[in-house]
Amino acid sequence: MLDKEKLLFYLLGSFFVANALLAEFIGVKIFSLEKTIGINQFSIDLFGIEDLSFNLSAGVLLWPVVFIMTDIINEYFGRRGVKIMSFTAAGLITYAYFMIYFSIQLHPAEFWINRETDSGFINMDLAFNVIFGQGMWIIVGSLIAFLIGQLVDVTVFHFVKARTGSSKIWLRATGSTIVSQFIDSFVVLFIAFYIGAGWELNLVLAIGIVNYIYKFTIAVFLTPILYILHYLIDLFLGKELSEKLQLKATQK
Repeated sequence: MLDKEKLLFYLLGSFFVANALLAEFIGVKIFSLEKTIGINQFSIDLFGIEDLSFNLSAGVLLWPVVFIMTDIINEYFGRRGVKIMSFTAAGLITYAYFMIYFSIQLHPAEFWINRETDSGFINMDLAFNVIFGQGMWIIVGSLIAFLIGQLVDVTVFHFVKARTGSSKIWLRATGSTIVSQFIDSFVVLFIAFYIGAGWELNLVLAIGIVNYIYKFTIAVFLTPILYILHYLIDLFLGKELSEKLQLKATQK
């Protein structure tokens, strides 16, 4: 039977990795935030790019959860805990992409290829390949941005905590997420689309800022969840073990 410390690390890590994997794969869908919540689309002009609105990757639904898990793991297991889970997630995402690549190469069964739906016939093999066969530059950009974002997050988190002590959870958690997400937003676009697809730099910067506005807003909005999770974990661990882990986390 796992003790409370190991069980907590296992549960937080599992949820962290699962959400990172899911975010990568649902990220292929681009959705309109304004239409989804039923408001008029924004028309933002940046760097000479007109009529920008919040057309976002579906992965943004889960990446905030990943960064909340990062901050919680950081709080109780320190830099080492975050690095273990970050590199584990990156390794499993890479493995998953390799498996998907091989599955795309498989010759489809004839009866499976065409499926009739209410919208007409769909070529299932083509749909599978298009949805899961993301471009190499997008995969590389996403993984590099994820790892850089995680390393920046853990660094800023402990920088703030070293100067504020155990108080001000909101400042170290939300602050580290805001900084890391700013870098993440531009790294993935720069690698995937500026280098990989030949986009103009002003387009990359404009879309990056729009994406970051959303991420910044969500990071602030989710701050109360950090306090709720912190409270529940302290309740689960007990005061003595909780304080022991948090002190140990600052020394790693």
